[in-house]
Amino acid sequence: MIATLEESQLIIGRAKEKSDIIKLIKNQVSQQSQVISIWGMGGLGKTTLVQDIYQSQEVRKTFVMRACLTVLRPFNCPQHIKSLAKQFGDEKETDLTKLLEGKRYLVVLDDLWNTKEWDDIIHCLPNNAGSCVIVTTREESIAKHCSKERNYAYPHQLGRLENDQARDLFTKKVFKEANWEEKYPELVGLIEPILKKCGGLPLAIVTIGGFLASQPKSALAWRKLNEHINAELEMNPKLETIKTVLLKSYDGLPFHLKSCFLYLSIFPEDYKVNRKRLMQRWTAEGYTVEMRGKPKKEIAHDIFMELISRSMILPAQESIEVKQGIDYCQLHDLMREISITKSMEENLVFRLEEGCSSNNQGTTRHLAISSNWEGDKHEFESMVDLSRLRSLTVFGEWKPFFISKKMRMLRVLDLEDTDNLVDHHLEHIGKLIHLRYLSLRQCRNICHLPDSLCDLRQLETLDIRSTRIAMLPKTIVKLQKLKYIHAGNKTIRTQKSIAERSLWLLTNGPWLCGACCVPSLLGDINTYGPSNTYGFNRRDACNYSCCIQPCVLMMDLDDDFPMLPHGSRKLTSLHTLRHVHLAWGNTVIQEIERLTQLRNLGVVGINKKNGPSFYSAISKLSQLESLSVRADWYQGLLGCLDHGTSSSSSTSSPPENLQSLKLRGELGKLPQWIGKLQNLVKLRLRWTKLEDADAAIKVLGTLPRLAILRLWEHSFNNGVVCLNFRQEQQEATAVVLFPSLRVLQLHRICSGRLESVQFGGGATPKLELLQFSHFAGSCGVGFLSGLEELENLREFTMLNDWQYRDDFVKDVEEQLANHPNPNKPLLRFGLYN
Repeated sequence: MIATLEESQLIIGRAKEKSDIIKLIKNQVSQQSQVISIWGMGGLGKTTLVQDIYQSQEVRKTFVMRACLTVLRPFNCPQHIKSLAKQFGDEKETDLTKLLEGKRYLVVLDDLWNTKEWDDIIHCLPNNAGSCVIVTTREESIAKHCSKERNYAYPHQLGRLENDQARDLFTKKVFKEANWEEKYPELVGLIEPILKKCGGLPLAIVTIGGFLASQPKSALAWRKLNEHINAELEMNPKLETIKTVLLKSYDGLPFHLKSCFLYLSIFPEDYKVNRKRLMQRWTAEGYTVEMRGKPKKEIAHDIFMELISRSMILPAQESIEVKQGIDYCQLHDLMREISITKSMEENLVFRLEEGCSSNNQGTTRHLAISSNWEGDKHEFESMVDLSRLRSLTVFGEWKPFFISKKMRMLRVLDLEDTDNLVDHHLEHIGKLIHLRYLSLRQCRNICHLPDSLCDLRQLETLDIRSTRIAMLPKTIVKLQKLKYIHAGNKTIRTQKSIAERSLWLLTNGPWLCGACCVPSLLGDINTYGPSNTYGFNRRDACNYSCCIQPCVLMMDLDDDFPMLPHGSRKLTSLHTLRHVHLAWGNTVIQEIERLTQLRNLGVVGINKKNGPSFYSAISKLSQLESLSVRADWYQGLLGCLDHGTSSSSSTSSPPENLQSLKLRGELGKLPQWIGKLQNLVKLRLRWTKLEDADAAIKVLGTLPRLAILRLWEHSFNNGVVCLNFRQEQQEATAVVLFPSLRVLQLHRICSGRLESVQFGGGATPKLELLQFSHFAGSCGVGFLSGLEELENLREFTMLNDWQYRDDFVKDVEEQLANHPNPNKPLLRFGLYN
């Protein structure tokens, strides 16, 4: 329905959107009509914006015929056509093509719910020159469908208000006085918490602001509203509009999407949920069922993107550089309140937190323990029927009684980022025989997995990233359904000589021996010691001192990257294995080459001796799609990956399906086999120190599908003077360089004499995003050239912008301003981590 809230207030923060859309409408000169589809979550003010545009004098003067239609349910197309005809001035005429013949018209279709509604209406409207149809919808897929109907189509996502715009809207609604800050100083600090709940949603800001405007201006009343917003949404009739609008989106979800959406109420407020973590949890819970040969992973991804498209969940980290578009998501605060209420009604999720009451029904499927809950074992077991739990997620500090033998049906145990979890707490984990997903990520005191892990015969996902596990247990080879092993850390230690290892053992030996009796002594061990020893018992300390560390030292392993046990070739269902240590030899490599179902592989511990065997192994992994190779800081990968062209490996070829390649470590030159990767989409080089930049660029430029190229720290040697992405005129008849490249990241690619980075000449014709960072002093006018020739460039991101010279920044701004595209590329500034 057409908005009834005051235009002067709701239109705050939408001036640019209004101006841009009116400009599109007025500048329409084609011989066809155009479609402008505006989409976004409920409450953003889509209806208010289009109504304001519809009523504006500029638009009134442009069109002879205008009509605004709110699409009602149940959908009745003849009734809607009759309504349009009435607004066009002839209620009896049902043939709109005849009624609008030769006339320029504007039609607003507000609140489309599905593509059939659009198809039925648009086929009744003529494709007249200069005419325009504006659509509002909550779903991206519908907006894109509408845009397919015309050659001149503009889908537009309406975003949430920025903080200053939200504050301006709120204060104008609540306070009538211009000097309100002087009159109500105690309320100044309470505005931000309320606006945070509103999350940039104009409907929520205006509705809550209107309610507070009629209430006493007291700090106590404002605090109560903010602390009990969920109850207020339920019981306060003045705030009922917010819940009604947001519930409309939830009620419109198919049944299978409702469960997946409510599942997100497990996570705390403002929590950024990793897409892959969520998808693997959904799969473990049985929310994804393989259909007609389509893998569960793809179905989970479709569900995720459908919830994004319907604006039920928000992208927390969105970029065109990611293949799927989004790495993290989160819930809007008000949508989260709705998800909590609904999940409790459905007995789906119970959140154990400070002040919570017992779950009387006792049939909760998913238990989330918040960081602020401080109850004891008796309270824990009395709160929920543990025998019915399907998942347990812990945030904050671990307590030993959180795992119970009563949890016989548990499928998901997610302990990511849990504090004070140590080895002996997992001793009886093998009794959770239905477990499919186990995450110990970021549990820095976990050094060893128990042998009882072999009893988890249903386990599909094991995530031990950023733990101190140096060796996977031998019994893991019995887990025939295991598909994903996520391991390793971001940092890599340097390979040590026998002398260095012996010296370390002599220095720290007394502490290792003494730790068997006094576990706290482990805290005094440098380099190889655990991050802290809180919660360690004597058994944990003895196992670490007498079993784990001797093996780590003797084999020169890195306990940030575990080694596979003998017999790992039996894990025939393994889809993902990264990152594991090759132990500087061939034994682990021989295990890996038998894992023929591998799609994703990440390794460390490669050297010149095992390099040929490694190349031979990956050439046999025909389904491999992603490969990551990390090297020792100093030894690097020099001479380790050059075996694809030697006579001994003439029959070997790189995996033809490889789509992603990450190399970290000194190479000197690109291995020749990289030029054969015809399906490579993503490439990242870091510390590779390539000597010949021109040769490397020419090889990479010929890869037909390369879409994302990340050249990070020291990708090139310090002697490189110019990095040339430009295609010279004499090469005009040659193959276009980087024909598919969409994203290019240049992050401190060398620390030496780099004087310029050049673009243009027809190369990189599809480049959309360019991210750049370099050392401050060397960047001046002309350092970057040819930006205006990148015809599809949408965004240039300059990282650590405060360190660059003013003339360099101005030069970049001028090049972007001279870009031929009417929608000039955006210049953004950010931080480089």
